[in-house]
Amino acid sequence: MRANRLWPFLWRSLIILFLFQWAAKPVPTLVTLGPPQKVVTINPKMGVHTRLTDEVEEWKIKRTLQMVREMGAPWIVEYFPWAYYEPKKGSFSWAHADTVVKHAVNQGLTVIARLGFVPKWARPKDSAFSYLDEERFEDFGDFVYAFVDHFRGKIHYIIVWNEPNISLEWGYRPVDPEAYTKLLKVAYRRAKEADPEIKVLAGALAPTLAPPGDPWGMSDLDFLGRMYQAGAKDYFDILAVHSYGWTFPPDDPPAPDKINFRRVELLRQIMVDNGDAHKPIIITEGGWNDHPRWSKAVRPAQRIAYTIRAYEIALREWEWCMALCLWAFRYPWATHTYQDYYTFVSVDFIPKPIYLEVQKYARGELAEKTPP
Repeated sequence: MRANRLWPFLWRSLIILFLFQWAAKPVPTLVTLGPPQKVVTINPKMGVHTRLTDEVEEWKIKRTLQMVREMGAPWIVEYFPWAYYEPKKGSFSWAHADTVVKHAVNQGLTVIARLGFVPKWARPKDSAFSYLDEERFEDFGDFVYAFVDHFRGKIHYIIVWNEPNISLEWGYRPVDPEAYTKLLKVAYRRAKEADPEIKVLAGALAPTLAPPGDPWGMSDLDFLGRMYQAGAKDYFDILAVHSYGWTFPPDDPPAPDKINFRRVELLRQIMVDNGDAHKPIIITEGGWNDHPRWSKAVRPAQRIAYTIRAYEIALREWEWCMALCLWAFRYPWATHTYQDYYTFVSVDFIPKPIYLEVQKYARGELAEKTPP
């Protein structure tokens, strides 16, 4: 009898506890698109890499893209990992990608979609995220088709893979420009089947001075040359290039034995030599770092001046450069490494001095800075 009298009390306690926990939950933030926006800038080639891949809160996605527009950059590169959107063969989940794209388009931004990251079902057990055997190239092609078809009319540019000339991005295997070219051919064919107007970017090559036979990478110059020898010419519309400055100013002249901002001019010459002068280049990563102790960093004032000068070079000197998208606008969380010193905006959306100065530049409010 005593136990029976306890049951009502226990039930009331459980209900009260449930109501308390429910009331304590934060109210979901209502995020609306708002009216369509347009980027106002004196430099239509300005861009950034946004890194919204793992940003889960929609208001943060929207705020990031608002700040890109307000800084004056019309272009973004965003990473859309294959493994995130096709967790099982033929089963696609576009929810997060749709959120990013709809806010980017609404802010007046042009999205360049970087595609890669192999799902577990498409690679050998315990292999790296970037490991894709040749017999699986058509599976990637199927994903490319599905992605381009889904975002037809919203995304007009895709990048096929990322930095295939370093082992990290090629499954921790020796890099293989001939195999990458085969992958590029599959992706190009399937992308054009989905949308004949899509622009396919090839390469996204890491600038590296790796000597011949290096197990960890291959010179970007050698890799591009071998891509052409393997027949890549007819299978891309634009070359994607990574162009980091390290400690060199943006006007430092290019040289095969040096990694600097103008190294891209050497890649451009390879294109010209192979009859591809009519194709543009988009720099999909690049820039300077201002970490106080990293050996390849510069001072914060130098980074600002170098960045503005780089945007000016792309605009006024490189007619073949369609856009310059620097790494990286903001991360969803701090890395607590030198990587945090590439960003323009902090994790909690506080603009860094470089953001404010680039914004002034885009508004035409300051003269071109001379690097200190």
